[in-house]
Amino acid sequence: MSIQPSSTSTVERDGQSKNSRKPKYSRFTQQELPAWQPILTPGWVILIFTVIGVIFIPIGLASLFASERVVEVPFRYDDQCLPPAYRDDAVAYIKDDSSSKTCIKKLTVKNKMKAPVYVYYQLDNFYQNHRRYVKSRSDTQLRSKAAEYDVSSCSPEDYTPSNLGHQPIVPCGLIAWSLFNDTYRISNNNKDLVINKKNIAWKSDQKAKFGSDVYPKNFQAGGLIGGAKLNQSIPLSEQEDLIVWMRTAALPTFRKLYGKIENDLEVNDEITMVIENNYNTYEFGGKKSLVLSTTTWIGGRNHFLGIAYIFIGGMSLLFAIAFLLMYVMKPRPLGDPTYLSWNRNPGSWTRIFHLMN
Repeated sequence: MSIQPSSTSTVERDGQSKNSRKPKYSRFTQQELPAWQPILTPGWVILIFTVIGVIFIPIGLASLFASERVVEVPFRYDDQCLPPAYRDDAVAYIKDDSSSKTCIKKLTVKNKMKAPVYVYYQLDNFYQNHRRYVKSRSDTQLRSKAAEYDVSSCSPEDYTPSNLGHQPIVPCGLIAWSLFNDTYRISNNNKDLVINKKNIAWKSDQKAKFGSDVYPKNFQAGGLIGGAKLNQSIPLSEQEDLIVWMRTAALPTFRKLYGKIENDLEVNDEITMVIENNYNTYEFGGKKSLVLSTTTWIGGRNHFLGIAYIFIGGMSLLFAIAFLLMYVMKPRPLGDPTYLSWNRNPGSWTRIFHLMN
């Protein structure tokens, strides 16, 4: 009995059926394109390690020398700005609104500091990377005025108390609530130095994360007062102190930019610092420091980058020398089959073959 093909049978073209899902033949689909597979010969390995060493070591030395040229003047003041009567009870001092928080200290510049001189505040033992702390913010509220009531992730700093109308706080959350509120005034030889607080925040943060139509509202208005207050007539996109603070640090010891001094500081200049010691780090054993620093092409002082480059470059040169000595003292032809295990011990493989059969 023969079966006749129906009228709906598939017509084959070029060796493939019309309804076939197989791709048409091409050198690409069949993986027949030309390819190059590098073979790491001893010469190439030695050359690669040598090139890495020759490139990395000069970069490391240049980075290290640039870091050494950075002039830093750190000054820890949380312990030195305590009145003698509160030496044993710093928490009571910082919480006492009637006690003066003004602290005047002097220091001498030992190395010339070329403008701009960056003013940082440094906090120790402050965990901005704590999970609940990091989540206590509303990015949509910071960006848009329409999201004023989006405070679901900001508890306990989401709404004002009921006696104040139970209104949303802008900006809400613990990060904004704990905004750093120590202030600094610096003078050089009895001449006040202007601390420029413009352009201290990332431009991407100002444009993308903080809205120009969002203004502070009910901030620090409840019974639980945190750090600094905000000017309600200035939009969040221009509140650069807040923007710098809201970019949370990954480590418990961190610095944040306070401002810039646009004047040079010469050797032996006497700097007078008027510090308003308001921020409560005493309750959790934290430390506060004021840091004056210059920069170079590599940024601030950071020896790690230069040391890392020198270490990797040095290790690469050591490996290159070691492989070169091995290649010279014990040369080995590339692809020599005598080094295969069954050629080095043919008897053992014969016994294994007999046992398997």
